[in-house]
Amino acid sequence: MTKQKIGVLVMSYGTPESMDQIEAYYTHIRRGRPPEPEQLQDLVNRYDAIVGGFFPLRKNTDRQVEEIEKTLNEQGSEYEFVCYQGLKHAKPFIEDGVEKMVGDGITKAIGVVLAPHYSTMSVGSYIKRAKEKAEELDLSINFVKSYHLYPKLIEVLSERVNTALQKFEGVDKNEVKILFSAHSLPEKILEINDPYPEQLMETSKKIAQKTGITNWDFAWQSAGQTAMPWLGPDILDVLNHIHSQENVQHVLICPIGFVSDHLEILYDIDIECQQVARKLGMHLERTESLNTDPRYMETVAEVVIAKLDKD
Repeated sequence: MTKQKIGVLVMSYGTPESMDQIEAYYTHIRRGRPPEPEQLQDLVNRYDAIVGGFFPLRKNTDRQVEEIEKTLNEQGSEYEFVCYQGLKHAKPFIEDGVEKMVGDGITKAIGVVLAPHYSTMSVGSYIKRAKEKAEELDLSINFVKSYHLYPKLIEVLSERVNTALQKFEGVDKNEVKILFSAHSLPEKILEINDPYPEQLMETSKKIAQKTGITNWDFAWQSAGQTAMPWLGPDILDVLNHIHSQENVQHVLICPIGFVSDHLEILYDIDIECQQVARKLGMHLERTESLNTDPRYMETVAEVVIAKLDKD
């Protein structure tokens, strides 16, 4: 019996593949408006600072897509899964992934974003673009919107916290301030009761409950440089605050809003946050990124199959 072929559109933010692609990438983020020279140079400097311009997000995402496909097909279902990549701001764009599916003869598909928490401005925008292209090409596609409380995800994130706490030798874990973090978004999402902040808080609480930690807080990071206000407090301000107001000496950052090593991890935390921590005399560590951890790959595979079985 021939298995039914199911396309899986694995979506993520995207990143340039080389230094000479940064300007085009930044222009796409700015909806076709080229960045000012100083803005472009700042982004170039940030990429150059993370191991000499190595682009880990692209390579990590490629590996994640490969591993998700492998994990899906190891589930032993009646389906044959084929994964396609769709990026928001780089090639292959989301629309390219949908077109490739249809060109390969795929008639039924599931879309999933490499981000566990839903926001209309993030995951919602990915889904909108994929849905519009699928409708244009008459492809049947449904979407996983969020999986922020999936048991295996909570399990692997909790294990990351426990492992990282061991780096604070001789320090009681209750003396280590845990800062859960995620990418900030414009404050205007609050006006529409966007679920993003609440879902992030739910994930944080579940991890705290599973690990038994009580000394924790939440901070936003990597806000865009725009005139509109973004969600806060910013993690750099939080580091200064907890040092001056709470005399915190040990900090563990757990960036639950990110699933891969990339600029917001390797620069915003490993360089910027570390610079602030060193200046304040604080010991700062972060949890290891999920990348291709088997339990994260299983999480994505299982939520895709669950969505398919519901249809």
